[in-house]
Amino acid sequence: MVEEGRWGIIYCPKGGLLINPVKRWEQAERCLQEHNIQYDMVQSENPRSVERLVRMLIGNGYKTIIIYGGDSALNDAVNYLMLLEPEERERITLGVIPNGVLNDFAHFWGFDESRLEQTVGWLKQKRVRRIDIGCIRYENRKNERCRRYFLNCVNIGMVASIMSLRRRMRHLFISRTVSFLLSCFLLLFQRMDYMMSLKINTDSIKRRLMTVCIGNAQGYGQTPNAVPYNGLLDVSIVSQPKMLQAMEGMYLLMRDKILNHRSVMPYRTAEMNAQIATHTPVSIDGRLLNGTPVGTFTVSVEKEVINFIIPS
Repeated sequence: MVEEGRWGIIYCPKGGLLINPVKRWEQAERCLQEHNIQYDMVQSENPRSVERLVRMLIGNGYKTIIIYGGDSALNDAVNYLMLLEPEERERITLGVIPNGVLNDFAHFWGFDESRLEQTVGWLKQKRVRRIDIGCIRYENRKNERCRRYFLNCVNIGMVASIMSLRRRMRHLFISRTVSFLLSCFLLLFQRMDYMMSLKINTDSIKRRLMTVCIGNAQGYGQTPNAVPYNGLLDVSIVSQPKMLQAMEGMYLLMRDKILNHRSVMPYRTAEMNAQIATHTPVSIDGRLLNGTPVGTFTVSVEKEVINFIIPS
């Protein structure tokens, strides 16, 4: 067993033509040593190894788990923590050093991947807040009951495709803006609307929609007022706009002002039920779900279930 207070850090290298993962590892090591932090750092071999490494660290007695990665790595860590009994999960604290393709949840709190020294200083002070997480419960094509937790958002429809393309583009382009614009351009040649049936609070919506975002946090700009500590989810529903309106919507999305668009219907709720057409893309914290949920599925919020280190 490890000594009390020692960090277990999972390093998730970020891909890209100009990224040197060894250099990033060495930078983190120097910064942690300068702050006299006791830690052990392990590297994930692939995007799906984070849950296994979290399980290993917790099994070896680490109480502070730091994800040196992005939204998907954080998502994997949270999904393992939610498998634990509440009293065991209560003893674990989660933190992040942003280093992913997408770092939206880290950005929500003010963490910046270019300010490693500041991030480590904040983590060292260990200001902990209990945060909410979202949960999507659904059946897959094998009639298996599934559930997946999320910190940031669930996207349904066109923006789920954008996030998937954007993730792949960011492996080639460093700029968030360049990768986003290129993803949007490629989507001009793809389907723009999907048949959906939604139940939100007392409203029932059944029509063709371009995209729906259910946000526990900012939802990559689509739910800019959502916060992961009020026990509620923000929902942004975008109807099928004309081409010029769609371009305007992309611009507002990049400026975090999507709620100003005429085609957006905003909601706030603790739970949403949905049924969507086959082949409608769904993404969870920026990662595309393998297959469309079958039948009616539910998206809800779990209140104050994760201990998360936030800036001072």
